Amino acid sequence: MDGTLSANDISHIVTADREHVWHHLSQHKPYETTDPQIIVEGKGMRVWDQKGKEHLDAVSGAVWTVNVGYGRESIAKAVYDQLIKLNYFAGAKGSVPGAIFAEKLIDKMPGMSRVYYCNSGSEANEKAFKMVRQIAAKRYGGKKHKILYRDRDYHGTTIGCLSAGGQDERNAQYGPFAPGFVRVPHCLEYRAFEQEGAPIEHYGEWAADQIEKVILREGPETVGALCLEPVTAGGGVIAPPEGYWPRVQEICRKYDVLLHIDEVVCGVGRTGKWFGYQQYGVQPDMVTMAKGVASGYAAIACLVTTEGVFDMFKEDAADPLDYFRDISTFGGCTAGPAAAIENMRIIEDEGLLDNTTNMGAYIMDQLHALKDKHEVIGDVRGKGLFLGAELVSDRNAKTPMDEKRVMAVTADCMAQGVIIGATNRSVPGYNNTLCFSPALIATKDDIDEIITAVDSALTRVFA
Repeated sequence: MDGTLSANDISHIVTADREHVWHHLSQHKPYETTDPQIIVEGKGMRVWDQKGKEHLDAVSGAVWTVNVGYGRESIAKAVYDQLIKLNYFAGAKGSVPGAIFAEKLIDKMPGMSRVYYCNSGSEANEKAFKMVRQIAAKRYGGKKHKILYRDRDYHGTTIGCLSAGGQDERNAQYGPFAPGFVRVPHCLEYRAFEQEGAPIEHYGEWAADQIEKVILREGPETVGALCLEPVTAGGGVIAPPEGYWPRVQEICRKYDVLLHIDEVVCGVGRTGKWFGYQQYGVQPDMVTMAKGVASGYAAIACLVTTEGVFDMFKEDAADPLDYFRDISTFGGCTAGPAAAIENMRIIEDEGLLDNTTNMGAYIMDQLHALKDKHEVIGDVRGKGLFLGAELVSDRNAKTPMDEKRVMAVTADCMAQGVIIGATNRSVPGYNNTLCFSPALIATKDDIDEIITAVDSALTRVFA
């Protein structure tokens, strides 16, 4: 830290925060007697709080966002230069950074062609849902309007996105939800034994076939889209089993169902490729993204579609309803694409996709070593620098560890100066997975520090 804030300044900030800021995902009762934590500064993989304590951030800003690390002056300068030139104009018109980033993004996404700008992952998914509904109205008399979503997946905080939310604790108390959203089963092989009829072999194909069963039950003529995360994030860091994605693609094409892949977490390098779906050889119709697109240096989200989807919204220029009648106010901000262009350059020039693959393999090996040492680790899974370790109280029975003890592990790591995550307020009874998503710049030394902290925390909590 550079010491630019005095003790008095910090005291005032803590007081102002406690009295006026409504924090995300937080129970505020404890702040009546304790100070909220204020993150003051960040550099590389490290952040410092108001007490000057240094932390290694193993969760990229807590929610899988700061992919290229903190303190990137070149991104800040790109944003500054753009804001001086033009900060905003509504998205009905174009902008220079908007056009440039769209071209660069599409270059990384063979088969895709159009970029719709907005300001958050929730909003991007809402746009996709609206497109599906409009296509249903235009082409199918409104009948092919249903949107399938997967158990344990998460697509955002709006009522529409919660309607497509597979995490029942996140949804609790926020209904009633929008009609026309239908859940399909999860594909967590570690818990296949909890699914009736699940085989030991070829589980991936079987899990995908359960989606087909839902389509047939609902009627293929009523199903417009299937929305999935490439790797489930907050629902337990679930990497898809072998054979799953090719079968999903086959099913979508068989029944003329649009494949919408939610890359809000996995997108822009997190798994070791530009997008998570590219790990599995599938071709989506719609892709949504946000978090890592600009690594949190500016707000930006995108819905990317194929030209085939785009063409359905310009068939009859004489029809006043025959286009996507939607706007995102802050989708017209130029800071987002300006930051995203520089963010992408950094990933390319510094070889961060390869680093993610290599360091992902390294941390996976280290987590497996922890599993050999600690009986409470039941499963280790993930892709690239996006991993989870599921904790259990009985490894043979795979009994989920009590959530309070899981949170005790994250608290112990925090006390050591290492910030890790854990599933919480997601799936009732299954908030038992430790989450790791360090920035794509992570080194072996960073990972060793993370693993050492987790090792020590597990030893203390489960002594």
